[in-house]
Amino acid sequence: MREEKFRLLDEFQRDFPLCPRPYAEIGERLGLPEAEVIVTLRQCQARGTVSRVGATIVPGRVGAATLATMAVPDERLEAVAELVNGYSEVNHNYEREHELNLWFVVTASREARVQAVVREVERRARCGRVLALPMVEAYYVDLGFSLNAGDAVGRRAAGSALSPISPARYPLAAPERALLSAVQGGVPLAARPYAEIGLRSGMSEDEVIAGLGCLLRERVIGRLGVIVRHRGLGYNANAMVVWDVPNVDVRAVGSSVARADFVTLCYRRLRDLPHWPYNLYCMIHGTSRDAVEARIGELTERCGLEPYPRAVLFSRRCFRQRGARYVEEASDGRYRPEHRESVAGRVSHF
Repeated sequence: MREEKFRLLDEFQRDFPLCPRPYAEIGERLGLPEAEVIVTLRQCQARGTVSRVGATIVPGRVGAATLATMAVPDERLEAVAELVNGYSEVNHNYEREHELNLWFVVTASREARVQAVVREVERRARCGRVLALPMVEAYYVDLGFSLNAGDAVGRRAAGSALSPISPARYPLAAPERALLSAVQGGVPLAARPYAEIGLRSGMSEDEVIAGLGCLLRERVIGRLGVIVRHRGLGYNANAMVVWDVPNVDVRAVGSSVARADFVTLCYRRLRDLPHWPYNLYCMIHGTSRDAVEARIGELTERCGLEPYPRAVLFSRRCFRQRGARYVEEASDGRYRPEHRESVAGRVSHF
């Protein structure tokens, strides 16, 4: 990978320029023409190294979500995964090595819809109970990943993500809902992407830029930038590692796990007893299974995790991976609140 392309994927996973021509700004920093930046990102999308340019939403700030899992007979796994993918609310869907072998994430604007999807999948799949495992607290959230980390994905930055996060709900106003609806599928790969987002959301280009800046400052959007696909970049192994930690200790243990720079996500989730006793989760990505297992061993020793019951669930197949949809869209992809605020009202809000 030539240096400019590497820097494009490595340095612009966050702090994406908020200006009318962001790809021109990136090109100026990299010594590339604007058109080449856009073409390179399109090629990376086509090859599977980039999912999108877009926003990640801080868990718990808006909408509702849960991790869900069920045990599916091997001969029915692909059919059931296809059934699960039939729901637009599902943004991640993976086969993992465990008796509970299908794991998916459901997101929606309302908790009632999340629960309805879980129960519908349970009824239609006919594989027994679907466990819903919502997040309680985050110890490390997605800030992007360094591509200079060798055999395991490393983190871009630390900071506030190392403090336990039980975020308060953010009351989205109508213009903010419209903006999130327009951006949740990705930032267009076009010369003036924020103007295109404005056409989707009924805003001016300046309003879109100001609104995204506000949502970043309010920690509704965790990061805005290039969303890479680890497998496409050679990180072909990943494991979800889970522990059963006493509730009184889980925050301290989770915060310790989160400090390891090769841990890419770290959360506390609800147990579902007696079916699922684990409450602390982390993700580790690497170039090989051996590399990931070595990191798990290092983490276990460093954080004193030996006393806690554990399971390691390596990913086998990815059936879906895309950005979460926390805001409802109309059939044409646009958000339509019942009562639109005036442009002046939106400007003053942002």
